[in-house]
Amino acid sequence: MNELLKWRSEFPILERTTYLISNSLGAMPRGVYANLKAYADSWAHRGVRAWEEGWWEMAVGVGDKVAPLIGASAGEISLHQNVTQTQAVITSCFDFRGPRNKVVMTDLEFPSIQYFYHEQRRFGARVELVPSGDPVRFDLDKFLAAIDETTLLVPISLVLFRSSFVVNAKAIVEKAHRAGARVILDVFQGTGTIPIDVRGLGVDFAVGGVLKWLCGGPGVAYLYVREDLRSKLKPALTGWIAHQRPFAFETGPIDQREDSFRYLNGTPHIPALFACQPGLEILNRVGIGAIREQSIAMTTRLVEGARARGWRVNTPENSAERAGTVSVDCPHAAEVCRELLSREILVDYRPKAGIRLSPHFYNTQDECDYALGQIEEILRTGAWAKHSSALAPA
Repeated sequence: MNELLKWRSEFPILERTTYLISNSLGAMPRGVYANLKAYADSWAHRGVRAWEEGWWEMAVGVGDKVAPLIGASAGEISLHQNVTQTQAVITSCFDFRGPRNKVVMTDLEFPSIQYFYHEQRRFGARVELVPSGDPVRFDLDKFLAAIDETTLLVPISLVLFRSSFVVNAKAIVEKAHRAGARVILDVFQGTGTIPIDVRGLGVDFAVGGVLKWLCGGPGVAYLYVREDLRSKLKPALTGWIAHQRPFAFETGPIDQREDSFRYLNGTPHIPALFACQPGLEILNRVGIGAIREQSIAMTTRLVEGARARGWRVNTPENSAERAGTVSVDCPHAAEVCRELLSREILVDYRPKAGIRLSPHFYNTQDECDYALGQIEEILRTGAWAKHSSALAPA
């Protein structure tokens, strides 16, 4: 028996669905019930005194459970509401009005991040969006060539959200640093599926969230700042939690802390910080090495099974270039996805990708086979057609 499958009982939804959508929202651990009850009980019984029970420290303290999963150390992570906000905190440390004002991105980057950086043009940013011309990967040489002495920031995902392609982050970091630019590595789709060492890579910043592969639910994103930069940069997006003496309620300019609290701002998102911990604890116990081994086996099975049926796969065949998702671009993919959902096979569909199937450590190879078999049956019987009208433009 696969040793990892002993964890299946910790995730109630696995009892009634084929859950292959951890790239979007990880299955909820049953421990979340107890954690949210503990939060509610503390608030109910202690009232305002509940803040004295560690609430103020959670936005960094809980980050210590993320740190081992990305190769960071204790105290090096601050927690925020979402990844777009972490990008905003980072960019607020910089000035786009000088000659070094270029932001280099790929058009395969997650849309929210593209939207954010294009809006920074109002503050002087020059955004160079390097076209890919490929739904799976971008040309690394072209991307590196775009990084020059006028480049300020390079926001890049370690794993591309549509194709699950693993980017050569080391090459990007090395080129950016030679040019004097800073790299913001988005590890959202990588953390929990592949080994990550932000310190070893030398990235300036790393961001991600617990929503997906870390089974932590919405409302918690993490921000790592390289040790030698942490006390040097000064976020303009700040607030009282970043102040040296927040409870002195001093007026005037902020006296920012030197540690990771420096990158916080307003009151922490306490309920989400309670909810995310069971998933983080399980991932740390399971271990990324074991997860990666099982992930390769299951994604390989999906890739081979899809191609054997003649479907296009918008995910790398080479397992070293592939993280935890397989994007299957079968005929009528959007409609097939809707039919799969109606059958309690939880997956999703993305344009230019197809149906994204994302097995995690709690899944089985039989579930992978079942999902592919159901796609085949839906196409053979025409069951997808009943959803075509729902997708037609009004």
